[in-house]
Amino acid sequence: MKSGKGNFLILSVLYSLDFEASFIRLIDKVTNGSRIEINQTGTTLYYQPGLLYGGSLEHDCSPSRGIGYYLESLLCLAPFMKHPLKIVLRGVTNDQVDPSVDVLKATALPLLKKFGIDGESLEIKINRRGMPPKGGGEIVFSCPVRKVLQPVQFTDPGKIKRIRGTAYSVRVSPQMANRMVESARGILNKFLPDIYIYTDHMKGVSSGKSPGFGMCLTAETINGTILSAELASNPQGQGEAVLPEELGQSCAKLLLEEVYRGGCVDSTNQSLALLLMTLGQRDVSKVLLGPLSPYTIEFLRHLRSFFQIMFKIETKTTEEEHTGGEKVLMTCVGIGFHNLSKTIR
Repeated sequence: MKSGKGNFLILSVLYSLDFEASFIRLIDKVTNGSRIEINQTGTTLYYQPGLLYGGSLEHDCSPSRGIGYYLESLLCLAPFMKHPLKIVLRGVTNDQVDPSVDVLKATALPLLKKFGIDGESLEIKINRRGMPPKGGGEIVFSCPVRKVLQPVQFTDPGKIKRIRGTAYSVRVSPQMANRMVESARGILNKFLPDIYIYTDHMKGVSSGKSPGFGMCLTAETINGTILSAELASNPQGQGEAVLPEELGQSCAKLLLEEVYRGGCVDSTNQSLALLLMTLGQRDVSKVLLGPLSPYTIEFLRHLRSFFQIMFKIETKTTEEEHTGGEKVLMTCVGIGFHNLSKTIR
């Protein structure tokens, strides 16, 4: 991907997939004046960005990727729209590839609030759950607009005080969720007494079109850090059947691994935190992260290409932090971005 004169992007891809085409249609809906051209073979995309417009929208996502694939991008763009965004997304709410709607609701929304993006209109509501391969889920995402972002100093994650979670099951026995909860608590109760895992069994139309089950767990610290882990069962007709007990135990171990990695932002939202730091006021922002994921490392390269911004990266060893694995302290001065298209009332 490269930026050229006239503020346009040219993206060369080996082949075009249905979820990529769906994503392009979504970006076209939330913007005004975008120009999109795809060549006949589907190998080159010409995109000239328009204004971020927002408003009330609906979009049917491709079932080959989760709603989280689309929602991650909307979380980055929504605060800078002209009008507050309220969008209904339909498709797969929980799968094994993309962050689930549950995780983004539990972790990304509190992160946005730390940068000053808050209010009653900031929410993710799950109306229906949809599992792969057929989906059938529906969520509503709404976000207010902000003119400027606050700088943050988020360097002390604090100690874990409680664990919360959701065990969901659709088009299978409700007992599946209870079995997942019991096996996960068998591991987590050894470390912490304050654990509550909510069981969510949807019936009828709310259960989507495919059977499945899964679990989402979050660990919250005394300083407001939220770390997450999740697992979902294999799609119908694909792979081996997974026992609820095995899934619950594996999800609990994943959460403990995420706690060991530590930092003030979990690995799912590292890139979102870095983007909001970059777009903040001309002031110093600091965030302590766990080991950087490969996605985050590539995202840092994009930030340097588009915003000409460099982060100061300091490694904090285990001896300095006294807990978990090695941490990385990310420091930058924001570019002072202002949302000039925000309507004035």
